[in-house]
Amino acid sequence: MSGVRAVRISIESACEKQVQEVGLDGTETYLQPLSMSQNLARLAQRIDFSQGSGSEEEEAAGAEGDAQDWAGAGSSADQDDEENPQTLQLMSKKKSLAGAAQILLKGAERLTKSVTENQENKLQRDFNSELLRLRQHWKLRKVGDKILGDLSYRSAGSLFPHHGTFEVIKNTDLDLDKKIPEDYCPLDVQIPSDLEGSAYIKVSIQKQSPDIGDLGTVNLFKRPLPKSKPGSPHWQTKLEAAQNVLLCKEIFAQLSREAVQIKSQIPHIVVKNQIISQPFPNLQLSISLCHSSNDKKSQKFATEKQSPEDHLYVLEHNLHLLIREFHKQTLSSIMMPHPASAPFGHKRMRLSGPQAFDKNEINSLQSSEGLLEKIIKQAKHIFLRSRTAATIDSLASRIEDPQIQAHWSNINDVYESSVKVLITSQGYEQICKSIQLQLNIGVEQIRVVHRDGRVITLSYQEQELQDFLLSQMSQHQVHAVQQLAKVMGWQVLSFSNHVGLGPIESIGNASAITVASPNGDYAISVRNGPESGSKIMVQFPRNQCKDLPKSDVLQDTKWSHLRGPFKEVHWNKMEGRNFVYKMELLMSALSPCLL
Repeated sequence: MSGVRAVRISIESACEKQVQEVGLDGTETYLQPLSMSQNLARLAQRIDFSQGSGSEEEEAAGAEGDAQDWAGAGSSADQDDEENPQTLQLMSKKKSLAGAAQILLKGAERLTKSVTENQENKLQRDFNSELLRLRQHWKLRKVGDKILGDLSYRSAGSLFPHHGTFEVIKNTDLDLDKKIPEDYCPLDVQIPSDLEGSAYIKVSIQKQSPDIGDLGTVNLFKRPLPKSKPGSPHWQTKLEAAQNVLLCKEIFAQLSREAVQIKSQIPHIVVKNQIISQPFPNLQLSISLCHSSNDKKSQKFATEKQSPEDHLYVLEHNLHLLIREFHKQTLSSIMMPHPASAPFGHKRMRLSGPQAFDKNEINSLQSSEGLLEKIIKQAKHIFLRSRTAATIDSLASRIEDPQIQAHWSNINDVYESSVKVLITSQGYEQICKSIQLQLNIGVEQIRVVHRDGRVITLSYQEQELQDFLLSQMSQHQVHAVQQLAKVMGWQVLSFSNHVGLGPIESIGNASAITVASPNGDYAISVRNGPESGSKIMVQFPRNQCKDLPKSDVLQDTKWSHLRGPFKEVHWNKMEGRNFVYKMELLMSALSPCLL
């Protein structure tokens, strides 16, 4: 036997699953195991409700054969069974039904227990996934058995003393027996009571005299009442609203602190949740903090007072930038490692000693504008820009000839804006391009740059800008006559933007021009003033003036070709859509006909 070679035998384990089919290539297809409900149904189908009566009869027959000695007792029992066969059958069926019901109740109990465990596990998994989503958006930390979050801007450099902490809790207000609502969230947050509701900063610019425009009331950071958007968690809306309240409180606290510390000619007033300043004379700037809770009365008041046009996104964006810059300065103010031979600071401050800076230069290096000063400067600029636009629009709607056009630049600074003003005549835009103005609107003044490079500085008074534009429109008519004379071949005899003769204008100065026809027979004199208007006079040759007295001195006929006295033209009775068109008709009528 030792010489026989060993044979390897492969032993397979018994298959726990039944084989449904064996393919031609030897692949076996197994039947899937039954689930708990299917197994229960299969067991229930195996119950034979008619089997109980037969077994009882067999047991009764066996008992009768074994007990022959008790013949009398057996015969009486048989007689009872024969008398009540229906009662025995009913008892057997009842016993069978009780067994089947017990099996069904045990299966139903196991199914209910399994479903409850699955729901609890699902809720726990949903809570963990929701907590993961919350951690992706907000900073969280675990303190003991609590999960706390941070709403403040301390990580960005904020020094606001409010803790801004919220707590993450598990939402247990759910009945597992009832259907789970669609908006159910297993996670909830608890925010501090002073951060509940909605808050916004209200800026109002009010006039105290009729000559200054009014910007009305502007609401900043005003958000609608928190409503959960479809598909977004409700805790995100609550946390964003609470963080907005905290930001508004921080901004207002910083503004109030600077309003008390800043020394200005007209001191700022801080009363409760309101800051009152006076950027311009007879102009009042008010900054208020409005905070409303979530009660029904405040919600109704907020919905009634809210309007879509009282939101100024420019100031809101600028306030975001200013508070971010303030936080950045706080982070950068920490003293970093620096050489011991020289202080770590501005280079010009280190050179102030060797270069002998005076006190004003040193103060200019050390001075830094606060948040309130920047907001006041921006409010001044916005007010001055809106008043400039209103002045130009009022002149354009009131005066039809000449036309005034304003082209505002889309790229502006927070403290400076630019607008290009063109004064033209309808139908003569190509030849009348002499008046082109560039208005640079600053914080407290307006710089006007002419086409020839001249610069004029105007104050914030609206009347100065209006008088300047009226004088430029008056000069445009005279410049248009000059350009028209060049096109039509007339000669310019004299031209002046500032005429010293005639009535004195209360706004600017009058301008005048005198042109002569190509053959020199006729002359036209134009005088235009901002208030007096246009006055046109024509000079005819002497031979066409019949009412001239005869002179004994001028005997030669050559003196009759000289031009006689001027005659005024009834300008309002002439046909034409504007001043330049009427002047073209007049020049055409006085020009010689070339045949």
